[in-house]
Amino acid sequence: MDSQNLPQHFRYINPIIEVLRESGGSGRSSEVTDMVIEKLNISDSDLENTLQSGGSRIKNQIHWARMVLVKIGFIDSSLRGVWSLTEEGFNTDLSADDLINLYKTRQQWMGIGKQKQKKAEEPSQEIANQSDDDSSKESMNYRAELLKILQSISPSGFERICQRLLRESGFEQVKVTGKSGDGGIDGHGILQVNPFVSFNILFQCKRYQGTVSASQIRDFRGAMMGRADKGLIITTGSYSLDAKKEARRDGVPPIEIIDGEKLIDMFELLELGLNPIKTYEIKYSFF
Repeated sequence: MDSQNLPQHFRYINPIIEVLRESGGSGRSSEVTDMVIEKLNISDSDLENTLQSGGSRIKNQIHWARMVLVKIGFIDSSLRGVWSLTEEGFNTDLSADDLINLYKTRQQWMGIGKQKQKKAEEPSQEIANQSDDDSSKESMNYRAELLKILQSISPSGFERICQRLLRESGFEQVKVTGKSGDGGIDGHGILQVNPFVSFNILFQCKRYQGTVSASQIRDFRGAMMGRADKGLIITTGSYSLDAKKEARRDGVPPIEIIDGEKLIDMFELLELGLNPIKTYEIKYSFF
């Protein structure tokens, strides 16, 4: 086997290590993912290649690469949402041969060559493990299903959902204007930060699967100039790297951006339209 025959997600292992080193050893998941994409010059059209669940195939592969790094002890898995290099990960470089050996080790993780271990396991434990796997898959499928629901409702329905989401998040006087020809502005509200500070917010709701471009960010900013302190764009899709940079460009009013993944995170946080289910995983080694 040579390095060219390795699984696709292995190509992101070294770039993840490199961008984490450049960031001082740690970074938030979304930031690291964006930096890897930028380092490899991955185009927006490639990012729009999606899985059946609707998520980006490339971003999914980057997260798989992160899981491999966690398995070998190069990334600390203790902090949710933050990828942090361990001392070994910070001080070790992986060659092409290292990646090939890593792949062979990964095959062992997946159960290849472990027939003796399987025979030694009790049937009841196998059933329990299978049940846990099924439960884990079901727990992740709701995110894809919720995103599909949000993408399928009417534009006006999505605006009302966003209105409710903003209210639940602490916004006041949230109104959906529903006006056409208003530069893409769908509504406005007030965010009361504390008794002394508040912001007037204009927001835009984009219900689709595509990628929001930098030009769309600029168009929205042009429409909101002189009318609000901040802008907010909520989409069920994603943002190009240039769009993310444009949203936070110096010298112009900042625009907060919420993509499909972060939108689902907010529904989870607020338990809005979701019924939380608590479960436990059995530690068989204890017994």
